[in-house]
Amino acid sequence: MGFDLRRALRTLKPQKRTRRLERRPDSQLFWAIEEPPIGGPILLDTCVYIDVLRGRSSASADELLTYRTCHHSCVCLAELTHLFGALDPAHPGTKSVLEIIGKTISDIPGHRLHAPDSETWALAGMLAGALARLRAMPMGEGRKRRFLNDALIALQAQALGAAVLTGNIRDFDYLSQLLPNLRVVNYRREGEAAA
Repeated sequence: MGFDLRRALRTLKPQKRTRRLERRPDSQLFWAIEEPPIGGPILLDTCVYIDVLRGRSSASADELLTYRTCHHSCVCLAELTHLFGALDPAHPGTKSVLEIIGKTISDIPGHRLHAPDSETWALAGMLAGALARLRAMPMGEGRKRRFLNDALIALQAQALGAAVLTGNIRDFDYLSQLLPNLRVVNYRREGEAAA
């Protein structure tokens, strides 16, 4: 299979972590508004696409999108294309929504679209499981997948040497606590108050 489980366990040490994760104060996080426009590359979380399309992204996030090298994940591509199957074709707004999403997808440059490899998938499963345990999520529907896509994006960003740009402040704060080398640049949606 090409996956070294022992090395992955040495890297992540999921069983060594037992303390419940709590969201850190805003002052301990990195924010788009504090970032210089010119800087290192960013990998977009799925919420960035949705927020931009809805006009809810912050001005500081938009500035980073304009000036930074933007990378894209096939994980986000799957989350966007999910809507082509999920939205009700009989709904009057579906056609226009899918046209806009289709245009957004077609604008993603192929050389900046990255797919997770088998090692990334395996590490992401481990990371998502540890996060679900450390957040004391109840067993049941959705627990296994709750953090998987975000873990994949986080690991891809690390591999690329990029920061994750996201409005998903809570979940990526948890991930960055488990992956200390992960750089996350957060933004709040227009009109969204501090938590």
